[in-house]
Amino acid sequence: MGKIRFRKEERLNKKKTIEGLFDKGSSFSVFPLKVLYTSQPASSPLHKVLITVPSKAFKKAVDRNAIKRRIREGYRLNKTLFSASSAFCIAYIYIAKEVLPSATIHKAIQLSFERLSSYEKKN
Repeated sequence: MGKIRFRKEERLNKKKTIEGLFDKGSSFSVFPLKVLYTSQPASSPLHKVLITVPSKAFKKAVDRNAIKRRIREGYRLNKTLFSASSAFCIAYIYIAKEVLPSATIHKAIQLSFERLSSYEKKN
């Protein structure tokens, strides 16, 4: 089995795309994450992911970075389960008030993949 990576091409970093995601995107919650998503143009076969943790809830950068690291790791390990034919722009927003264990975050990411897959089947 090859290496499972979270490559630079998978990161959502264009300001215009991020604004479009927050303006026109749909959302749902899977505790401890809020997931915003839009379908991506057919030009890119990869899903684009944005991960954010509010500094208002977590004052220390160490805590924010630990949470972001756990979300990235959960996405990286479980993205093979997400077999969608179209690509998505996805934003994961951490909504819990405390730092939760990695297993909880990984389970939430798996559930978000299931919801996104069912969304794709409807359309």
